[in-house]
Amino acid sequence: MGYAIRTEKLTKRYKDKVAVDGLSLTVNEGELIALLGVNGAGKTTTVKMLTCLTKPTEGKAEIMGHDVAEDSEEVKRLVGVSPQDTSVAENLTVRENLQFMADIYLSKEKAKPAVEKIIKAFSLEEFINKKAKLLSGGYKRKLSIAMAVIGEPKVLFLDEPTLGLDVLARRQLWREIEKLKKSMTIILTTHYMEEAQSLADRIVIMNEGKVKAIGTLEELENMTGKKGLEEVFVTMAETEVEGE
Repeated sequence: MGYAIRTEKLTKRYKDKVAVDGLSLTVNEGELIALLGVNGAGKTTTVKMLTCLTKPTEGKAEIMGHDVAEDSEEVKRLVGVSPQDTSVAENLTVRENLQFMADIYLSKEKAKPAVEKIIKAFSLEEFINKKAKLLSGGYKRKLSIAMAVIGEPKVLFLDEPTLGLDVLARRQLWREIEKLKKSMTIILTTHYMEEAQSLADRIVIMNEGKVKAIGTLEELENMTGKKGLEEVFVTMAETEVEGE
């Protein structure tokens, strides 16, 4: 198994602020990595650099061996993104949203079968002719993820995919994400500790743009002497504050 993502001293500065500071990370193909951190830790900026939405200030990053700065067009073909603010077109139907994305990423022959396949895979049959603006929050998130994967990306980025959803809608989306783990590498940013603990193969804890720790839950528990991801996270965050 090779690597899907590799970064080396990846850095992003905005004037006097360092949003991501020397990030070095390797993600294996087929892994689901959860990025954790308080607001402003650098999670979303990291995702934006890896998906070619913003250019690194320093360092480098590769997706499936392709440099995000030098080969951005190929990288864009390899990744799918479901952003924190769902990227659905409110006045288009579910089918129209999916067809729009399929037409961008797939050939004419593959687009229509792909739409039908994704509708079935995400259990969207009863909503296909409903405008996106009429969907519940949970189904909008589900549609956003379906749109992100319809082009069969090698690497999928999910930025706070269950933000604001009730517990039942969140669990339903977890099941969809679990299915996706079988066919692609996934980077998940989340504030929900239970979500990361349930879904992730490894967890990256970021603070002030830097990687504070990376490992499986068991490894992080051994590192801190705490049980459960929430206790691990709080311990690391408090240690950071005390050390300032």
